Amino acid sequence: MTAMTNYIWFPGSAREALSSYHRVFGGELELHTLADMGRDDGPADAIGHGVLDGPVTLFGADAVGDDEPVRMTGISLALLGTAEPDTLARWFAALSEGGTVLDPLQERPWGASDGQVVDRFGIRWLIGFEHEAAAAG
Repeated sequence: MTAMTNYIWFPGSAREALSSYHRVFGGELELHTLADMGRDDGPADAIGHGVLDGPVTLFGADAVGDDEPVRMTGISLALLGTAEPDTLARWFAALSEGGTVLDPLQERPWGASDGQVVDRFGIRWLIGFEHEAAAAG
């Protein structure tokens, strides 16, 4: 692995969250339970390690033991120019389902489009693109 990747500890919802992100972003999903890993520090069916590898890469697990589950304050996962504008708009719409749109995906005075959403798992996303780059592509 050569790039930074976010690793999220979910409050018992890792399977549901990572499966949802797999449906939104595509790619390959691997889920390993605590039982698969020979661990007994939580429920056997809890996710001990999950990997979504694709256009968006995320790692995640269920918080067990002394692990603190994710709380998103003062930070967001940014998907700025990481895909074609139509794809980014589709991702924004999908992440908005059951979540809270903080700022709709919209064109800004400086010519770019962006928006922010907290998805139903409590993860805050900033999604956007430059219109010049989209027109030149």
